[in-house]
Amino acid sequence: MYGALEISTSALVAQRTRMDVIAGNVANMHATRGPGGEPTPFRRRVALLAEGNPAAGPGAPGVHVQSIVRDPSPYRKVYEPGHPDAIRSGPEAGYVLYPNVDYTTEMINALTAARAYEANIAVMDVSKAMLAGSLQVLA
Repeated sequence: MYGALEISTSALVAQRTRMDVIAGNVANMHATRGPGGEPTPFRRRVALLAEGNPAAGPGAPGVHVQSIVRDPSPYRKVYEPGHPDAIRSGPEAGYVLYPNVDYTTEMINALTAARAYEANIAVMDVSKAMLAGSLQVLA
């Protein structure tokens, strides 16, 4: 019974991390400069989930965030010649590179992460109810 709670707990932590990554993507979807002021747009990040729960020991069931990687897809190009970060010369002059973050994709990912979080809360509630019922039978 406690194993089911540990598995759901690991899933809650993983989905919370996934939501944090999505929130960061949405917050930076218009950032055309890096943290040091360099004219490099923000690159979308993705949380990669893997099986197992390292916090509970090797081979424990569950899920965890294996890593957070940067999406290699190309930046969005928008023609804005008056923008301070517009490309100044060459065939792409006047274009501004924006992060490779698509708002619709991020909202769908946020919705699926929220639903997975809710589903794991429901599993925990059922597990606790089963445990309580077992204790009543034994008492």
